[in-house]
Amino acid sequence: MFRPQDASVNLLILLALGWSLKDRARVGMALALILLAPGIATLWTAYQSFIDPAPPQPLLLTVTGAGALVINLSCAFMLAAFRHESGSLTRAAFLSARNDALANIAIIGAGLVTAFVWRSAWPDLIVGLCIAAMNMDAAREVWAAARDEHRAAA
Repeated sequence: MFRPQDASVNLLILLALGWSLKDRARVGMALALILLAPGIATLWTAYQSFIDPAPPQPLLLTVTGAGALVINLSCAFMLAAFRHESGSLTRAAFLSARNDALANIAIIGAGLVTAFVWRSAWPDLIVGLCIAAMNMDAAREVWAAARDEHRAAA
């Protein structure tokens, strides 16, 4: 599944790796804001689901989560070795892939719970709120790393 956020993060990182520390720090701050986007979108979706709580299609939810998990988990494992190098840029790439993989696992779980245990919108809503919190924490972490880089370059 194509996600503009993933493409934006990876394109910015690729472009910025050879830039000065101060410019990389600025890109790191932009990446922190980009990482907020899925968290905000998830909160909006959760809000809409609270208003009209309908359970998702559990099979579609589970299959989509499983397919995306394969891709995101492989990316997270590849990036894990570099997550502490080049500061905020590689940290943003790793956190984005890791969060996507963890979200996929949680989505699969929500699909299975909805299918076999609790036919409700709540499992999906709970997972969505956890994903939003995880993405916001990643944005905070990348912002802090970028801010430290910016101060070091000054």
